[in-house]
Amino acid sequence: MKKLFACLALAAAACAPVWAQDAAASAPAVAEAASAASVVVAAAAEAAASAPAAAASEAAAPAPVPNKGDTAWMMVSTLLVILMTVPGLALFYGGLVRSKNMLSVLMQVTVAFSMVVVLWVLYGYSLAFTEGNAFIGGFDRVLLKGVWDNAAGTFANAATFSKGVYIPEIVFAAFQATFAGITACLIVGAFAERIKFGAVLLFVAIWFTFSYIPIAHMVWFWMGPDAYSSAAVAEEMTSKAGLIWQWGALDFAGGTVVHINAAVAGLVGAYMVGKRIGYGKEAFTPHSLTLTMVGASLLWVGWFGFNAGSALEANGFAALAFANTLVATAAAVLAWCIGEALLKGKASMLGAASGAVAGLVAITPAAGHVGLGGGLIIGFIAGFACLWGVTGLKKLLGADDSLDVFGVHGVGGIVGALLTGVFNSPNLGGPSAVADWVTVGMIAPDAYSIASQVWVQAKGVLLTIVWSGVVSLIAYKIVDMVIGLRVSEEAEREGLDITSHGETAYHK
Repeated sequence: MKKLFACLALAAAACAPVWAQDAAASAPAVAEAASAASVVVAAAAEAAASAPAAAASEAAAPAPVPNKGDTAWMMVSTLLVILMTVPGLALFYGGLVRSKNMLSVLMQVTVAFSMVVVLWVLYGYSLAFTEGNAFIGGFDRVLLKGVWDNAAGTFANAATFSKGVYIPEIVFAAFQATFAGITACLIVGAFAERIKFGAVLLFVAIWFTFSYIPIAHMVWFWMGPDAYSSAAVAEEMTSKAGLIWQWGALDFAGGTVVHINAAVAGLVGAYMVGKRIGYGKEAFTPHSLTLTMVGASLLWVGWFGFNAGSALEANGFAALAFANTLVATAAAVLAWCIGEALLKGKASMLGAASGAVAGLVAITPAAGHVGLGGGLIIGFIAGFACLWGVTGLKKLLGADDSLDVFGVHGVGGIVGALLTGVFNSPNLGGPSAVADWVTVGMIAPDAYSIASQVWVQAKGVLLTIVWSGVVSLIAYKIVDMVIGLRVSEEAEREGLDITSHGETAYHK
C-alpha cells in the first residue's frame, strides 16, 4: 500500500501543471500555475502520509519564472508609449493650435493622461482584462489587487502569446495603462481651442469607462495560450474571450481599440461642441511647425514601443512589428508629400509630419500580422487616404475637427484594420493567423481566405464605430447638462491659456 500511495502522489504531481492551467483560466492571461500546483501536491501528500518525504519533495512543481529579457523589453516599451503622449502628442497638438491656446492643449493631454492612468489602476484594468462576459470583465483586479503578494513577496504572472512564457502582470498592467491614456488624449485634438477644461476631464472619465474599457475587452481579452490545454477545452476557453476576439479579428496594437475608437469620439465632439469662432472665414494656421515636427518625431520613436511592445515578448514578432513601424511610416511620409505636390504644387513640413502619423496609425493593427511588403503597401495607401481624409472627407463631413483626429486616426485606423486582413495572408507574405491554439497551428496558405478575414475585420471596425459613437454622444450630452461643453465667446477670443489656466506659453 505504501508503494501504491507513493505512485498516486507522483501521478498527481505530474498532472499538477494541467490542473493548474485550468485553474488559471479564471484569471485571464494570468498564470497561477505555482499556487495551483502546490494545492494539488499538498492534497497528494496528505493522502500518502506514509510515503517517503523524497516523493513529496519531487512533487513540487517550480513556479513559472518570467523571462528577464521580455520583462525588460516591456518596461522599455511602456516608457516609450509615455514618451509618445507626454511630450510627443502634447507637442504635436500644441504646435498645431494658435499660440494663445498652446498651454491649454498641453494641459488637456497631460492631465487627461494622468487621470486615465489613475482610473486604470482603480478599476479600468480589472474590467478590461479579467474574465466577465463577451463585452466587459469583472472586478477581480480592482486596485490591481492580487498582482503582488507583499506578504510572500511574489508577483502574479501574465501570459504572453507563447505557451509557457510569462511576464509579471504588474508590467502588463502598466503597459496597457499607457494605451488607455494616449487613446483618451487623442480625442482632445478634435475640439481644441474652444472647450472647457473641466468638460474635457469629465467627458474622458465617462468615455474611458463605457467605451475604451469595453472595446479593449472585446478586442484583446482572452484566456491565454496555456488555457488551451486540449481540444476538449478549446471551445470553452474561446467562449470566455471578448466578442471581437471570438470573431477572429486581428488587431495587433490598437487600430480599433485606440485609433478608430478615439477618432469617432473626436468627430462626435467636433459636432457637439461646434465650430470655432471664425472657422471658414479666418486662417487657423499652426503657430509652431517646429514643435509639431518635434512632437511627430517623438511619436515615431515612441511608437516602436507601442507596436513592437504589443508582442509582449522580445521575439521575432516584436522584430516584425518594429520593422513594419519603420517602413510603413516612411512610405506614408513619401505618399503624403507626393499627394501634396500633385494637389498644391509643393510638399509641406506639416504634410510630412501628418504623413508620418498616418503611417503609424495604419500599421498599428497590422504591425505583427503582415510582412514587410504588406507594411510598405499599407503605409503608402494610408498616406494618400489620410490626405484625402483631412481635405475632401473633412469638407464632406462639415465638422470643425480642429487637428484632424478623424481624418488621420479614423481613416488611417480603418484602412489599416481592413488591410490587415488582406496582407496577413501567407500568400502575400504575411505570417497567417493561429488556427488552433492547442497546437498553435497556423492557417495554411491554401486555407486562408482574404475575403473572410476582411469581413471579420470589417465587423470589428463597424462595432467600434457604433459603440464609440453612441457612448460619445451620451457622454457629451451629460457633460453639457452638468457643466457645459464650451467656453464663452469672450474667453475663446482671448485664448484658453489665460482664461482657463491663467498663464501664457510665450512672453512677448
